[in-house]
Parts: sequence; structure tokens; C-alpha cells
Amino acid sequence: MIGIRSWGTYFPEKIETAADVAAASGVPEQVVIEKMGLRQKHVAGPDDHCAEMAAKAGLQALEKANFDPADLDLVLYHGSEYKDHIVWSAATRIQQLLGAKKAAAFELYALCAGAPIALKSARAMMRDDHHLRHVLLVTASRENDLVDYRNERARFMFNFGAGGGAMLLERGYAENLVLGAAALSDGSLSKTVVMQAGGSVAPASADTVAHHQHQLDVTDLTYMGEHLGEVSMPNFKEVIQRAVETDAEGYTLADIKFLALVHMKRSFHDALLEELNLKQEQAIYLDEYGHMQSVDQIVALDLAHKRGLLHNGDLVVMAGAGTGYTWSAAAIRWGQTMDEEHI
Repeated sequence: MIGIRSWGTYFPEKIETAADVAAASGVPEQVVIEKMGLRQKHVAGPDDHCAEMAAKAGLQALEKANFDPADLDLVLYHGSEYKDHIVWSAATRIQQLLGAKKAAAFELYALCAGAPIALKSARAMMRDDHHLRHVLLVTASRENDLVDYRNERARFMFNFGAGGGAMLLERGYAENLVLGAAALSDGSLSKTVVMQAGGSVAPASADTVAHHQHQLDVTDLTYMGEHLGEVSMPNFKEVIQRAVETDAEGYTLADIKFLALVHMKRSFHDALLEELNLKQEQAIYLDEYGHMQSVDQIVALDLAHKRGLLHNGDLVVMAGAGTGYTWSAAAIRWGQTMDEEHI
């Protein structure tokens, strides 16, 4: 059995409100709040780099568990590709910052779908390799840097914020069991959201900087809108169903007690809850945080725990979708395990 022993979060001090976004973008404040689902978000300061934010969240998780970082076997970073440096491993820097000297460190990249996929990957590795007893999953995002408020095509990204998250996994830990996870992708959307310059297709130059090509942009707004409208809801439901019913044998969608969901526009969030026959109180809408890539699900889990929404034996599902496009979900049996079932 693989259980989540503890978790941690980190948020930059600086706050940007819906009024700030409205002033910068020209979008009415009420539209930012009601349609984009944002009241405020944390934005990165000059020292809030992804490695540092992830390490701070990781240290919080380790401190909560009274766990010595020197005993970690693996540090797995599943956060933003936009990090301290390009063509560079944040994972090894995080390992250094944590003092996890004996831990291997590497990265897994799935954008906003990263948390469930990291759980799936870590669980499989831990079950396969008896040397992996303690694994720290870490993530961070400061995608707020990549948002151009002057670009109307990028409006759905105006909620992008910054933060870090971490989860400590332990083999043999009989609480908060990771039961299974699933993912699916649609590569027809692979180039719909990109940073136009800075890669091998369009290397950075004075011209690309002058034309604001180093921020996220939507290359085909019509296709993205139409196709996502067709596939996003069924794909979310399918990946959640697969995580719950296929990997976590014996459970059905009707058994879900809490959904830790990536931040998205309010209308789709509510529609997904309705599709799964869940009530509003069975999820937390992150309108005070915005979207922080794969940090979102950890924040939702943390808030749910603090608010007393999670109970022994509850089936908890983490779910996300990342541009590209990949959908993912992970099923967790919350609290103590009293029997051998579902492990």
C-alpha cells in the first residue's frame, strides 16, 4: 500500500485582485469574478522561483510529518516547465534545498494534469522498487509571468497565479491510500496554447521580444473553443471513472465524497459537479487562489482537510486537465485503512 503521509503548500506574499486584473485587461471586474472565477490570486515576487517555492512546500510537508529529508529516496518534480532556468532540472536543485542528500531527483511534466499523473507514476515505481519507501512529490508554478493582459485570446489564462505544493508518499503507510489513477490525451490540441518564441522553432531574438512572443498565446481560438467544448466534459468524466472504477476496484462514481479539482471557469466547474452528481460542498472552488497548474489539487485537498470536509474512508478524487491536452485523475481512500480491501 502507498499512502499520502503529509502535504504542504507555499504562496508568495504578493496578491493581485480581480480589480487589478480588470484594470490591466479592460475586462469588467464582475466578469473577472463571476465568469473567470477569480477574486484574487498570489503572484510571484522576484525570489519566488519554482525550485524555491516547491522546496518550501516540501519542507512544510516534511515538518508536518516530523520526517528527516535525509531519509527521502526520491524527489519528483511535476511542476511548471517555466522555471528558474531553461533546459535545467529543478528537481536536483529542490533536492539540494531540502537536504535530501541520498534521494534521486528528476522531473515529470504534464502541466495542469501533473498531480494525478505524478501520483500514478510514483505509486507504480514504489510498488516495483523496494528501495523506494519515501517519495516526495513537489510542484510549483509562476505562470502569472506568462500572461499578457492585452491579449484577448489569452483571457482564459487571466486567472494564472503562483504557488507551490508537495505530497510525501510512504510505502506501507495505511492512511490516505493512493488507489489508482488514469490519464488520457488529445494531441489535436497540442499546438493550440504555446509560447510562440524561445524554443527551437523560433529562437529568442530582439524581434521576438519586441513582438511579445514570450508569453502564452492561443494559436487557434476557434478550434480550441469548439473542440474543447465537445471533448472536455466527456474526457473529464471518463478519466475520473477510470481512476475510480478500473484502478480502485469496487468503487463507482457514486462513491466519490470529495473532488479536488484544478481551477477553471465557474460554469464548467459547476457543470462537472452536476455531471458527477456532486454537491457544491463536495469540492472547493479556488477563486481566492486562481490557477497554479498542478498545485491546485494539493491546495484543494489541504483546504478540505482544514475545513473538516474529509472523513475516514471517504473516496477522494484529484482531477485536472492540462493544455496540450491531457486529462488526469487519481483516487484516494482518505483516512485510516481498517481492512485489506482497496489496497
